[in-house]
Amino acid sequence: MINVGIIGGAGYTAGELIRLLVNHPQANIVFVNSSSNAGNAVASVHGGLTGECDLLFTDQLPLESIDVLFLCSAHGDSRRFLEEHQVLEKYPSLKIIDLAQDYRDESNGFVYGLPEKNRERIAKSSRLANPGCFATCIQLALLPLAAAGLLEDEVHIQAITGSTGAGVKPSATSHFSWRNDNISVYKAFQHQHLIEIGRNLRLLQPDFDKDINFVPMRGDFARGIFASVYTRCKLSQEEAGKLYKDYYKSAAFTFVTPDNIDMKQVVNTNKALVHVEKHGDKLLVLSTIDNLLKGASGQAVQNMNLMFGLEEKTGLRLKNIAF
Repeated sequence: MINVGIIGGAGYTAGELIRLLVNHPQANIVFVNSSSNAGNAVASVHGGLTGECDLLFTDQLPLESIDVLFLCSAHGDSRRFLEEHQVLEKYPSLKIIDLAQDYRDESNGFVYGLPEKNRERIAKSSRLANPGCFATCIQLALLPLAAAGLLEDEVHIQAITGSTGAGVKPSATSHFSWRNDNISVYKAFQHQHLIEIGRNLRLLQPDFDKDINFVPMRGDFARGIFASVYTRCKLSQEEAGKLYKDYYKSAAFTFVTPDNIDMKQVVNTNKALVHVEKHGDKLLVLSTIDNLLKGASGQAVQNMNLMFGLEEKTGLRLKNIAF
């Protein structure tokens, strides 16, 4: 069994992670740390866990008793936590999976945890930086082109996300009365995930020097991301389809389909669906994921499986909502 510890246990990503791990055949949750909820039942904060586990939140850190530590705190807190407790120095054999953005630049020996790009490196790693949700969805739409050196012009992206992407703390733009029956743009052309998207595409295609234009949108639904990406491309429809099929042929959760896709096909699963269409001299790529699963906690468990030599889909054979 893999003994697990979780830091920042009260948020959405931690809740999804716990729901996955309590049903994972090789995982044993040793502790869920949350100083603000210490002593409270985990099920009292994360709905749906009643009858699934009797875990209590704790403010203790028995790091010596675990094999892997998941960091589910806010951006910036992961680095502070590891430095304050000297985790990297005191527990050199402890595997770490960070769901924040602190180490997505692969500093301090962390590996960027997008299996469709770095599967072999992830399997050999002990420190893992889980990708961002928008970054995962958008990169899956563009990796095959970058790997083939076929990004030759500006990339244009419009992607919409559910309210859970804003985190568990309520805000004006996640309040039901505002979000319901509403749609809006935010952080146009300056979303923080552009940094990791650009970095990883250029690692695959170093000569790519064009703009990546990204317009993120808030949707009036709870979970999921749907991205529409287009760029000029010389490939025919048949060539593009074959390129994408070949690139993802060994991917455990990413599937290329000739049929148009919709978000409900992936919500509540760790799957990603990709669809390509040629329109004149432009290639349109549609990509969709569940932001809390393939975009966060599901991908984190997928990475844990790889790091511990387990079959990649272990504990992640989930059903989509369908209706």
